[in-house]
Amino acid sequence: MPVFYQLRQENNPKSVNVGKWYAKAKCLGYWDLEKIADHIQENVSAKKSDVIAVLRELVVVMREAFDAGYGVKLDGFGRFKVGLKTKAAESAKEFTAAKHIVGSRMNFQPEVHWTASDPARRKQFLNGLKVEEYAAYSVDKSGGEE
Repeated sequence: MPVFYQLRQENNPKSVNVGKWYAKAKCLGYWDLEKIADHIQENVSAKKSDVIAVLRELVVVMREAFDAGYGVKLDGFGRFKVGLKTKAAESAKEFTAAKHIVGSRMNFQPEVHWTASDPARRKQFLNGLKVEEYAAYSVDKSGGEE
């Protein structure tokens, strides 16, 4: 199944690309824990209730790792780590966490694969990705405006 996209026109007058068109990925929704557990149950010998219990505990254990200052690496999946949003200080002496750290975020880096015969680095979840224009919206491609 492909990743869908919709065409969008840049309308921000401050953008160097104002008036130009670009593709934006269209998310059709989200798979929740129940749906993920259903799919995993189909492919392994564990029952759905066991899968849900393990996934819920994974969330708890990952939080414990982040709270202790560690990242989490899941083989075949990728790495998670905490990142910080900061404001600049004029000097190291003037920097304080209370004043200059303004937020946090979760960074995710999908696992990357490459071989000697194919040195291109391919992210686990994007390898072989297909894209298709989303059909449930309309954009006039005849040269007119949307």
